[in-house]
Amino acid sequence: MKKRLIEIKNLSVAYNGLIALKDVNLDIFSDDFIGVIGPNGGGKTTLIKTILGLIKPIRGVVKDHFESKHAGNIGYLPQETNIDDKFPITVKEVVKSGLINHDNLLKPDQKDARARVKEILEEVGIIDLADKSIGSLSGGERQRVLLCRSIISNPELLILDEPSTYVDNKFEGELYEKLKQLNEKMAIILVSHDIGTISYYIKSIACVNKKLHYHQSNIITEDQLAAYDCPIQIITHGHLPHTVLMEHDHEHES
Repeated sequence: MKKRLIEIKNLSVAYNGLIALKDVNLDIFSDDFIGVIGPNGGGKTTLIKTILGLIKPIRGVVKDHFESKHAGNIGYLPQETNIDDKFPITVKEVVKSGLINHDNLLKPDQKDARARVKEILEEVGIIDLADKSIGSLSGGERQRVLLCRSIISNPELLILDEPSTYVDNKFEGELYEKLKQLNEKMAIILVSHDIGTISYYIKSIACVNKKLHYHQSNIITEDQLAAYDCPIQIITHGHLPHTVLMEHDHEHES
């Protein structure tokens, strides 16, 4: 049975007096797979950072209904990472860091942590990379590692911000197939600029351009996008759909 995980009510966020999000309302349920789309600067990243508690709203609330109150309830795969390629840290150490809570203490004991790291690396198909340096990996391999880190604590909600930015087309397809499997046990929010590519995998769409319009389907037309004030044009070439951003105005880059 699905349950509400996140409740967003009348949310507004501002930077230096400029409104980035205005009167946003959204409920996130345990079986959701939401694709978040919108123009650059429309507030997509601001929305997820507010859900993560990294940004405080000027109005409204983000309330969670997680079964337990620990730091691992939300897994997060950011668009950019701060991992130094020259820092001598292995893949298994990066993945294990996903088990650290806000007090910088490992929740399970070391033996359990090692077993969980091995399990998640095998699940994602990169156990052979366990002892390699993170700096020696390709873009696709690194994204696999960071995905492992984001899901190692078995979160109830997984948030991904443009996860295919630094990967090739082959891994992009593998990533989305893996997310489809993960959605059987956790809710997913996927921020993407390409509704054509992700529409096969997601279940619903949130168009964010300062305001948020929720579309309860993975099928959306240009007329609906226009009605939602989400300036994205859908273009199809043969059997491969693509999207491009149209001209748009916005008050703030998020």
